[in-house]
Amino acid sequence: MDTTWIQALTSMVAVLGLFVFMTLPALIGIARERRTDRQIERAEAARAAAGSREEPAASRPAASRPATGAAPHRTARAA
Repeated sequence: MDTTWIQALTSMVAVLGLFVFMTLPALIGIARERRTDRQIERAEAARAAAGSREEPAASRPAASRPATGAAPHRTARAA
């Protein structure tokens, strides 16, 4: 191997290293987002399954007042 081959190999390794360095955070983010989506889907399915076993909403007593210590909901106004 002469100097040209070594320089080309070093450059190629450097470019591949930078490519991995730039794409790895995005790939990790995609994997996390997919895991979160699966968890949400499982929770929705569990809630739907649990909801079908509960009594209908009409037979449950309606809450007449908010919980004690609950602050009223107010929207922000533009100045």
